[in-house]
Parts: sequence; C-alpha cells; structure tokens
Amino acid sequence: MPDPPRTLPMIQPAAATGSPPIFEKVAIIGLGLIGGSIALAVRQHWPSSLVIGLDRTEVLEKAMVLHAIDVAADDPVVIAEADLVILAAPVEQNIERMGELDRYVTTPAVVTDVGSTKRTTVEAARTLPSRFTFVGGHPLGGAPRGGIEYARPDLFVDRPWLFTPEGDDAAAVVERLSRFVQELGAKPEIVDPAEHDRLLAFVSHLPQLTASALMHVVGTTARERGLALTGRGLFDATRLASSPANIWRDICRSNADVIGNALDDLIRELEALRKGLTSGGEIDRVFESAGAWRARLPALRSTTRRR
Repeated sequence: MPDPPRTLPMIQPAAATGSPPIFEKVAIIGLGLIGGSIALAVRQHWPSSLVIGLDRTEVLEKAMVLHAIDVAADDPVVIAEADLVILAAPVEQNIERMGELDRYVTTPAVVTDVGSTKRTTVEAARTLPSRFTFVGGHPLGGAPRGGIEYARPDLFVDRPWLFTPEGDDAAAVVERLSRFVQELGAKPEIVDPAEHDRLLAFVSHLPQLTASALMHVVGTTARERGLALTGRGLFDATRLASSPANIWRDICRSNADVIGNALDDLIRELEALRKGLTSGGEIDRVFESAGAWRARLPALRSTTRRR
C-alpha cells in the first residue's frame, strides 16, 4: 500500500510586508475560484511579484477589477519569462496547456497544477522538456460555487495543499513550492499520485456526485412545492450541488476507475438500506457507523489545521 500523506515542516504565514518573493514572475493559467484566489493571495503577500493571468477576456476583465493580476492576456506569449507556471484550469485543459509550454516559456521554470486528480497530469508532465520541473499540486480549499467572482486570498488558510512529486531531483522544487504555499497559509503534504486519486475519490469526488444526484432526484420529483417545505437538512446536505459541471466532467473522466469503485461501495450500502427499510437492523448499522465517523470528523479536521 502506498505511504500515507507526509506533512512537511511548517513556517508561519507571511504578512503583506513586501518580503522578497519566492517566485518573481507567477503565471496563472485559468483564473477561476482557485487560480483567482492564488492570484489574490500572491498579490497580498508579495506585492513586488509580477502576477500574469491567462484566461478568456471576460474573466481577465473581472480579475483586473479585483486587482488580482498585474498582466492580463489571452495569448500565452505573455508567460515567456515566468519562473512559476500554475495550471489552474480543468484537468484536461491543464494537460493541453502543459503541452504548449515548450513553445511559449523560454526560460527554466517550475510548473505545478491545482487539479483534483493527479495520475493523468503527472503522466503528461513526463514529456516536458528538461528545463521545466513539474510537481503536481492540489490545494484542498474550495467553495460551493466556482468563478473568480468567488475568489478570496484566504481560501487556503489552514487547509492541506497536496504535492505529488516524482523523482529525487524534484526535492528542491518541492521545498520551494512548500514555502510558497505555507506563506499563503496552507499546509503542504506529500502524497503518491495514485494514493491521492484513491483518497480524493472517496473524500471529495463521491460526496460531490452524491450531493448532485440527491439534489437532482429531489428537485425533479418534489418540484417547487416540495422544495418550499424543506428545512436545513436538505439545504446542508446538498451544498455541493451548486458546483459547476465543467470542472467535474474532467475530474470524473480522469479518475473514472477509482470513482467507479467509490460509487459501487455507496450503491451497495444504499441497496442494503433499501432491503432493510422495514427490519431496522440495516438502519441501525449504517446510522451508528455514520454517527461515529461524523463525530470524529471535526477533531480530524482540527488536527490537519494544526499540522
């Protein structure tokens, strides 16, 4: 079994004091919730860094209004001298953009991503020219809604930021990236790409698909009259149902095998509940187990924040 996630040494987050930047020129390809939040955080922590945003014109206009970036363009030529390139689009777009870096980035650079799956991206990165050093990344900070309009500089504070490096030659870059995200308030950890995808299938991808399917079933069946009668239970249980499909299409395709296993596990439990509705035994079993694990969740999350 792969090694569990490994916590890296922690330093105190930097204040916006104009301290020397870890990366002088940061190019962010994709200015949605995550990319936009990184841009805002970098601008806040290192005012002397140059933050370059690459996205569609309408997104770039919003980014400039928010003062999230210094340079806005929809042409990759602007990232020629970036020393850090962050791929922050959906997973498949990140892989496509990665294949274009050799054409546009002319100097040695660190390349990372923020995708929710890692195996396909890590595999694609093996074809990068030697002047690039790629380290897969995944900040576990988010919000129910996507888009730069929901971006904020504190999105990653006290949240894990997973890295999936390959090879010993990436150690120095991992250390540099770790300092970078620590100063944004995040908690960097090292995890194997396959183990990352397995764990995230259960703790992130399955909850998202479950919440979306639940809201779909309830909404299309109960309609407006039924929804008007709901309390906090449905509202809280379906918070993730507002997530945009364009992000999740890529996640599901790139992690279909493991997400399929997670869905199979859930379906088995639902079928057991369906068969045991009148007997009580299955209800007791699932509710007791769920209650016990749910009671442990706040403490486990607090432990992650303290690391």
